[in-house]
Amino acid sequence: MTRIVLVVAKAPVAGRVKTRLTPAVTPHQAADIAAAALLDTLATALSTPDSRVLVALHGDPTEGERASELHAMLSRCEIFPQRGEDFPARLAHAHADVAARYPGAPVVQIGMDTPQVTAGLLTDAFAELASFDAVLGPAVDGGWWCLGLNDPAAAGCLATVTMSRGDTGSRTLGALRARGNRVGALPILSDVDNWADARALAVSVPGSRFAAAVADVVAC
Repeated sequence: MTRIVLVVAKAPVAGRVKTRLTPAVTPHQAADIAAAALLDTLATALSTPDSRVLVALHGDPTEGERASELHAMLSRCEIFPQRGEDFPARLAHAHADVAARYPGAPVVQIGMDTPQVTAGLLTDAFAELASFDAVLGPAVDGGWWCLGLNDPAAAGCLATVTMSRGDTGSRTLGALRARGNRVGALPILSDVDNWADARALAVSVPGSRFAAAVADVVAC
């Protein structure tokens, strides 16, 4: 059976991504850190066994940082544009678009804010879908870093959940259960919301592009 790793990403253009890292870093430094995180995330997704990598992309990566490196990495993925007026709608539509391309395929969706994600974690998420209708990976800040679904239509409930709140994770869990889904839990991870998050997370992923990008800023 085809398994889909869905990466929901935003082109790393200065002033449009990771704006909460400023003013501790410049907009270009924030965008470079975002590009590094995305590259690490894509590399992990591509190393996940027995899966295809699809990227729901918002914006034009040729306008952003590390454009040539991103082009090379994205060329190994199946890319389609995000659609919808706000982020919750774009998430719901992304799952619907994957379902249209690969009917019946289980989907594990991540973003570009948790560059510490490993192929093992994604493999475990797929394994959990053998016992549950959905799996949710909570984030330390109250959001979530991973959503796995056997039926991507269940993601329609995301359109009713406000993102980037301290209760986004619990609201997402409630919305999934309200549709009758049995939801399994994945490990809790930290994501990158601010500069303190970025510095703390970089320590946990030595040798990564993300850690190097953060170290470059610290060294300035």
